[in-house]
Amino acid sequence: MSFASFISSRISFKSNRTYSKLIVRIAIIGIMLSLGVMILTVSIIRGFKLEIRQKLRGFAGDIQVQNFDNNNSYRASPIHIDQQFIKSVQASPFFTSIVPTLTQPAIIKTKTEIEGVVIKGVNKNYDWTFFKKSLVAGQVIDFSDTVGSQKQIMISSYTANRLKLKVGDKFLMYFVQESLRKRAFYVKGIFDAGIEDIDKTFVVGDMSLLVKLNGWDADEIGGYELRVDNYDNLDAASNFLTDKMPLKLRAYTIIENYPAIFVWLNELDLNSTVMIILMILVGTINMISALLIIILERTSMIGIFKAMGAANWTIQKIFLYNAGYLIGIGLVLGNIFGLGISIFQSQTHFFKLDESSYYMKFIPMRLQFGDVILLNIGTLIICLLVMIIPSTLVTRIAPVKAIRFK
Repeated sequence: MSFASFISSRISFKSNRTYSKLIVRIAIIGIMLSLGVMILTVSIIRGFKLEIRQKLRGFAGDIQVQNFDNNNSYRASPIHIDQQFIKSVQASPFFTSIVPTLTQPAIIKTKTEIEGVVIKGVNKNYDWTFFKKSLVAGQVIDFSDTVGSQKQIMISSYTANRLKLKVGDKFLMYFVQESLRKRAFYVKGIFDAGIEDIDKTFVVGDMSLLVKLNGWDADEIGGYELRVDNYDNLDAASNFLTDKMPLKLRAYTIIENYPAIFVWLNELDLNSTVMIILMILVGTINMISALLIIILERTSMIGIFKAMGAANWTIQKIFLYNAGYLIGIGLVLGNIFGLGISIFQSQTHFFKLDESSYYMKFIPMRLQFGDVILLNIGTLIICLLVMIIPSTLVTRIAPVKAIRFK
């Protein structure tokens, strides 16, 4: 054991602090809170981005392929099913599924209420994983009965509350076309997507009915909905489609379909960065204050060591080791604090949110081991490097004056 580490261990573990005791505790608490808040910040931001992204992907898929025209309305222009294109997508490692869809504006009329919606038409091959998780009541559309499925509609809890509908209730839906058409439906299921843009706008029904109402051929659809195997490969998958699909088609990624939401999610990264910087500043300022007071408290000891021939850097290392010990305690407590709250919230969803504002009913948490390690290492290194500056106070202490200091 070196001289500096030996003296530091005596100061840290076996000496009785006097007036520095309070400031040392404050410094440890500062490090604890700084690391804990950083862990919670990163965990919450990751949780928000993942949960909201998963909701959007669950409802709309990752990429939508539609007719390449100037039609920006919800009423899709028809395209013919291209089996060769479908096979090329299925053979690609980028995608897990491709299904036909069709959207069309409509008006729901009950005995007392009217509501404009967009019906999303799907077929028996649709992946119901997201809707089964989001179901509030009822069931998803049953395609085993090809005739009965055309009378079934899934609506959001928002629409159900607005129209005072429940599972099994019947209503009329009007389709605005060259000649106004109406059809009778009943509520098969009620879902809660948790995304205001989706819940306020969409209902889900059988695509085959919409094809008939539009007078399209049996092999015509509104477009394709594709899901990628890995979201990180979204751009690569989109580029792949551009090369493979016919010129009359165009691919729209989920980011292009919901730009406002993804811009907001990207801004969360900036908030996370600002919060981490502020927390590191809080921690380092507390440690600087603590180290300065500890040095002043040990002025006489510094003078004695200098009189005995100890070099300035050797004495500096004593206090840097001591600061490292205090930072270590703060990091341990900070991990307990940050990880504890994160795990507690993940298991209980105790802290709630206004879903209309945040798209979530509770604060989501997404912990990654790598993030925690990086935050710990980064905080430790930055704090220790910053501690070198106040430790230079040792070089300004004269041995004669220091020995007399009381």
